[in-house]
Amino acid sequence: MWRRLLNRRIRKRVTEIALPWGPFGIDPYGIDQDYVAFAMGCIEPMYRKYFNLQTVGIEHVPASGRAMVIGNHSGGLPFDATMVLGSLFFEMEPPRLAHGMVEKMAQEWPVASPLFSRVGQLTGLPEHAIRLLEDDRVLMVFPEGVRGLGKLHSEKYELKRFGTGFARIALKTGAPIVPFGLIGMEEAYPVVSRLEPLSKILNVPYLPVPAHGVPWPKPVDLQLRFGEPIRLEGDGNESDEVIEAHVRTVMDAVAGLLAAGRAER
Repeated sequence: MWRRLLNRRIRKRVTEIALPWGPFGIDPYGIDQDYVAFAMGCIEPMYRKYFNLQTVGIEHVPASGRAMVIGNHSGGLPFDATMVLGSLFFEMEPPRLAHGMVEKMAQEWPVASPLFSRVGQLTGLPEHAIRLLEDDRVLMVFPEGVRGLGKLHSEKYELKRFGTGFARIALKTGAPIVPFGLIGMEEAYPVVSRLEPLSKILNVPYLPVPAHGVPWPKPVDLQLRFGEPIRLEGDGNESDEVIEAHVRTVMDAVAGLLAAGRAER
């Protein structure tokens, strides 16, 4: 019954995503066309109207084949990830589905966990990432992790330490890295407190308290900038020093995109 409520335009666009859909609209990972259409139908009003997101450089994301899109994490709540998902779906021809690497704790949430998996957002394990890339899919990675998502407003646009796992995975799979910078989310959800004592009791990384007092982002115009692909040389077995240098290259690219976007705004 609920399938009748799906936006036909978006539903048709989902079928254009180049994935090995089965006869019932489900791919080998259990991703369901109807759930993707539902998710994108929810994202579109925020993407186009609420945040009025401007996408720059989407042509840098490969139209086919494996790739990793890697950028800054910010805004208290993962609305930044939904904007990246929206950009690849609404701006690319044909559309592509970005697979996010979800925090392990999210897989314990009773309602969200099944939804995440049915729209292609899988637990952030190296084996998941490698398998997705070997199947020529797009992987969305936020190397700052919760350190970036929960940064305070006083730390806005400061990049937290990047994890190194993504670099080894890129090297092992030969996947190009497309850096991106999302500008504006810090203003949309300016975190002034993480309520760390209470978050420890609730067994969550943090509880983001925004300056405007309402746990929902303000309607701030956003800009998402993609940079030229970065191809790392190696096989993934390099020393930690070499990997750290690769990570710094990507981190510098993201920082440059953020600086360019902020200057333009």
